[in-house]
Amino acid sequence: LLLCQGGPYSCSGSGSLGARQNQHRPKATLMSTLNVAVVQADLHWEQPDLNRKLLEGYIKAALPGDIVVLPEMFTTGFSMRSAALAETIQGDTLKWMALQAESLNVVLCGSLIINDQDQFYNRFVWMPPDGKMMFYDKRHLFRMSEENDHYSAGTDRLLVDYQDARICPLVCYDLRFPVFSRNNESYALAIYVANWPAVRSPHWTTLLRARAIENQSFIVGVNRIGRDGNNVDYCGDSMVIDFQGNTLLDMGETPGLKRVTLDLASLAAYRSAFPAWKDNDAFIIS
Repeated sequence: LLLCQGGPYSCSGSGSLGARQNQHRPKATLMSTLNVAVVQADLHWEQPDLNRKLLEGYIKAALPGDIVVLPEMFTTGFSMRSAALAETIQGDTLKWMALQAESLNVVLCGSLIINDQDQFYNRFVWMPPDGKMMFYDKRHLFRMSEENDHYSAGTDRLLVDYQDARICPLVCYDLRFPVFSRNNESYALAIYVANWPAVRSPHWTTLLRARAIENQSFIVGVNRIGRDGNNVDYCGDSMVIDFQGNTLLDMGETPGLKRVTLDLASLAAYRSAFPAWKDNDAFIIS
């Protein structure tokens, strides 16, 4: 565990995905449900202070134990001005996340621009109430917006065990790459945070459903709404989808926080009755 000097929390990075993926029976679930709170917002362009204030107004509706999911780059919008906007792990947003998670007794997560040893990352931060932060750096950088020219790619995938459920956090463009999303570690839930443009909304909704069905898992996809500083429009469509592709929540273009309870017992029963996971192909990601 890496102690974040000068901050009220500790942090650890993502786990290696270089080794062969294991094939094994899905993890038994001890908790019967998992509560997720989806936050959809019209983000202020490159204004972290305003965005923290905006999101704080929404997340106060969360309940203790919730996993509260914010969009990709929730402090700035999808900006390529990484050098100007990046924060460190001792920065204001990480302190804010730790404070909100502790005071509300929730997990608060989403991605933001981070400077780590003079490298810039689109980093998904998982902040639990005890401040023991974990993170995942976006692997697939969106070259059509030159994200790959302004950010460094992550190499490792993160798996988080929370309330006896395994969770896999991912970021936006990762959604298009099913190999990287492949559920060979028995996660119950994958979370995709995004700034996914309205012009490609059918791709977003279709791929979220596909990832749920092929991985026999719940999927949470959290997008933003509004128009950003590059005149890109976003229509939201933040969704929660079950393991058979059924929609549990579709926020459309509505801002705010919506809660969903995931029935983990039904997931375990479905995987037992229809064990397609037993026929997964083994592979190595390099």
